[in-house]
Amino acid sequence: MSLLSDARNMASKDPAAKSTLEVILLYSGFHALIWHRMAHWCYQHRIFFLARFISQTGRFFTGIEVHPGAKIGSNLFIDHGMGIVIGETAEIGDNCTIYHGVTLGGTGKDKGKRHPTIGNNVLIGAGAKVLGPFSIGDNAMVGANSVVLKEIPPNSTVTGIPGHIVKQKTNRIPSLDLDQVHIPDPVMQELCRINDNIEGLKALYQELYNKSNLNSN
Repeated sequence: MSLLSDARNMASKDPAAKSTLEVILLYSGFHALIWHRMAHWCYQHRIFFLARFISQTGRFFTGIEVHPGAKIGSNLFIDHGMGIVIGETAEIGDNCTIYHGVTLGGTGKDKGKRHPTIGNNVLIGAGAKVLGPFSIGDNAMVGANSVVLKEIPPNSTVTGIPGHIVKQKTNRIPSLDLDQVHIPDPVMQELCRINDNIEGLKALYQELYNKSNLNSN
């Protein structure tokens, strides 16, 4: 996993980036990856205090908190990044995109695996919370400010509190499209279903009413 490759990936995905050099020198998301690589190396070699010290130093300078035990794949694009929290047993695949305010967290004090596993090509929108030791499948998208508490299959779009699957089986790759806006509204979908049911009941009532009038005549 090359840091230069990570920087080039960020420069290609961020329309505000003017060059790879700008990303290397000025982007907090790229700096967070540098701090994490050092902290993770120490963590793997059981130098836990130094690993934690490095990660907290990185948090101070970038506003991004990544536990040194977290496993991060190649070409992670952290956009803006302020307020991101990634837990100790979290795993992130290749070519993912994470926006500011995202939490990959646990749900309690359990030992062992307690944070999510994120597949490849996943996009997690701003402010989303993914909590628990489950998987987010490849090519999935988590909408901004969603709260995901259960496993999400590949090629799915999830939004809402708690998160609901609103779309599946798409050829789009969310981490390349970077589109957090044009996604279905689960509340509106549910209201439409309820309205359809009401209209169906009204039609049935009218039919029964008409039949009863005919019989009475």
